[in-house]
Amino acid sequence: MKKSAIILGLFGACLFANAQQKKSGYTVNGNIEGLKTPYVYFYSKGKSDSAAVKDGKFIYQGAAVTGPTKVSIHNKVIGFGDFYAENGPVTIKGSLSKPDDILITGGKTQAENNELAASKKAINTQLNKIYEDWSSAKKAKDSVALAKAEKDMEPLEESSKKLTMAFVKSHPASYVSLDKISELGYELDYAEIAQLFNSLAPAIKTSDAGKKVETSIAVLKNGSNGQKMIDFTQNDPNGKPVSFSSLKGKYVLVDFWASWCGPCRGENPNVVKAYNRFSPKGFTVLGISLDEDAAKWKKAIEDDKLPWDQVSQLKGWKNEVATYYGIKGIPSNYLVDPNGVIIARNLRGEQLTKKLEEFLK
Repeated sequence: MKKSAIILGLFGACLFANAQQKKSGYTVNGNIEGLKTPYVYFYSKGKSDSAAVKDGKFIYQGAAVTGPTKVSIHNKVIGFGDFYAENGPVTIKGSLSKPDDILITGGKTQAENNELAASKKAINTQLNKIYEDWSSAKKAKDSVALAKAEKDMEPLEESSKKLTMAFVKSHPASYVSLDKISELGYELDYAEIAQLFNSLAPAIKTSDAGKKVETSIAVLKNGSNGQKMIDFTQNDPNGKPVSFSSLKGKYVLVDFWASWCGPCRGENPNVVKAYNRFSPKGFTVLGISLDEDAAKWKKAIEDDKLPWDQVSQLKGWKNEVATYYGIKGIPSNYLVDPNGVIIARNLRGEQLTKKLEEFLK
């Protein structure tokens, strides 16, 4: 479930073009019905700013940009989405009661972004309803309803992914395409994501943002299908070293997670179910926690009743194995065969069960 996955800016904040800088900057004119908070907040390039709100209306003067620059806007309660600022006017209109329908216009890149959003609107409407069902089922601890919601999400999310890929292929000179390639890096194998990047226009690939994405894609090659999982040793909750090589001869799910990651905790029952079914046939799991607090890590293992080996360096996102594989979002995992070769990535819910059935009939 992509929407529920915690993502750490998969390839980092990006999108600055090489156009000549203008002094005028960009001006945001907003009118959001029902907006009563005194300020709205803008976040871009690691900096935040605000604009006063009166009767749902606000005006914000942004600094000059050197090209399409991604900006997030919120009121500290709800986000109104991201937009691509270019030097010139930006208009934001809509209602607080329907945040998904708030329309942001202004500039060629934002128009392209709106085009992609419009193509996925029907799918997103269906997904939002299923996400609500999933959340209700999770709260009620209804495993049957939870499994149904997860199964219903899969074809819709696959369709959404295909629409994104089609957009990238048909808009090779768009900075939106570059941004979407960054997001797809969580879902696609290295060969697929590299092919998409190579299809972009030379000006996009050689831009500063393009170079950053290219570097991040290169890291993904370490975890592509057919590559050998590196051997590593980290300590378990009791301080005992555990090596990946000690699991040789089994199918291993190398699972990156953390106690503070809600989607990870939501996925744990699926992994437990797969472990209980397939461990007698030569399957196991090795959890790599991106926690920093040992007590919270240990408590999560106990609360979720995770029976497999767990390791961590308690360095958060700076875990050496996570860094080597370019892990920017969790839950994230690699399925490794008995010879230590990576054969699948980011399997969740029924996907994990189906893949294990394929190899462990």
